[in-house]
Amino acid sequence: MPISLKLISLGTAVPPFVIDQHDAAIAAHTAFASRFGEFDRLAKVFNSAGIKRRYGVRPIDWYLKTSGWQERNAAYIEGACDLFLDAANKALALAGLLASQVDIVVTVSSTGVATPSLDARVSSKIGFRDDILRVPVFGLGCAGGVSGFAIAAKLASSRPGCIVLLVAVETCTLAFRMDKLTKANIVATALFGDGAAACVISATERGIAEIEMSGQHTWPDTLGIMGWSVDPEGLGVIFDRAIPPFAEANIRPAIASILSPSGLSIADVDRFACHPGGAKVIDALETALDLGQGTLNHERGVLSDYGNMSAPTALFVLERLIAGGLPARTMMTAMGPGFTASCVSLKAAA
Repeated sequence: MPISLKLISLGTAVPPFVIDQHDAAIAAHTAFASRFGEFDRLAKVFNSAGIKRRYGVRPIDWYLKTSGWQERNAAYIEGACDLFLDAANKALALAGLLASQVDIVVTVSSTGVATPSLDARVSSKIGFRDDILRVPVFGLGCAGGVSGFAIAAKLASSRPGCIVLLVAVETCTLAFRMDKLTKANIVATALFGDGAAACVISATERGIAEIEMSGQHTWPDTLGIMGWSVDPEGLGVIFDRAIPPFAEANIRPAIASILSPSGLSIADVDRFACHPGGAKVIDALETALDLGQGTLNHERGVLSDYGNMSAPTALFVLERLIAGGLPARTMMTAMGPGFTASCVSLKAAA
């Protein structure tokens, strides 16, 4: 078998606290209804988001308390480190590797600030070598899992034979803000969950899939579509433009332009593995890519079971596709702050 760049394994993890969507709706009503006249109208999102449950690094009552940046970021560091270890250890075990065999670790996270970075904080616990190359990546948001995968793949291709570990970990629930009486905050409270995904990538004979190509497309003058605001309370979500109609109008030509340099077209893709940003985003992607209604079934399943975990979510979708058997060519896609679309093409291993 020829040696090429391959995805060797993929592991996922969620924190211990289950946030049932019904309980989240009740908690949000307690927090907002008496102070926000538009709440009852906006609260319909808890039923329409397509989510049954999510997971958080803290129990639901914790989010109802007033907590500033320092407390929220401490929860991020603790929860993200635990998730990092869980997902990374799963991926390494599936690959039959020890952490001491990893040459490069790419850590993608945008929901808190950690300096030293998360990879350094868990290094002694997981058993990384002291000469490991650490590549922490911040600011990619929901596109981070796919973009981080592409970064990890490029690093693996630059050093033949090296083992690269990608870990995407986010604690989006820490952006639940009881002080922000805005539509964006209500949507975030109904949508976000916490989780992590880890992948082992290397140029080798064995693997789940061959990494064929990757690319990004950033639209000009779109910085305000998605991101974080920062104030003494912590991070606050920014959704300044309706994302589903933007995706429906713009994602197809962007993906086509990403594929074109490799001599590929959208027709060559057997299955898209999309970041499920929300139920309406999934519908928009199916329309834009001329997919039948319901084609993105794994995306809806992941959204229902875990919510939008930002960066790791597309990798949760890929995990389900792997379990069912990858088609000949799978295209991972995600959109995130920038505003950017990121893609990675995977060919099923022979």
